[in-house]
Amino acid sequence: QVQLVESGGGLVQAGGSLRLSCAASGRTFTFSNYAMGWFRQAPGKEREFVATINWSGGSTNYADSAKGRFTISRDNAKNTVYLQMNSLKPEDTAVYYCAARRGIALIRRDEYPYWGQGTQVTVSS
Repeated sequence: QVQLVESGGGLVQAGGSLRLSCAASGRTFTFSNYAMGWFRQAPGKEREFVATINWSGGSTNYADSAKGRFTISRDNAKNTVYLQMNSLKPEDTAVYYCAARRGIALIRRDEYPYWGQGTQVTVSS
């Protein structure tokens, strides 16, 4: 079993920055065996892909809305994945979730069996 705990959300003005963290743990869990993803869900909308990162951190993928503003990274020694978000916009307001899956990184949320509880990001105009 894998436990994921997000942190770092909050209220920020448009143009500001936030750094989300997701700490992973589990009894027989080896973090470097897992691809990680960040997804978000705004009120009344479906959960959508934001960014993914492969096991080593050497390959990343971003939604068009995140390209050039967000950076996903991971520290396998700390069992943690990060999402640095810059130039935030009001439309980035959502609950942000991290997710984990063994093997390659994919962008479909249905491919991820493990999820955190989410952290709220609110961007004011």
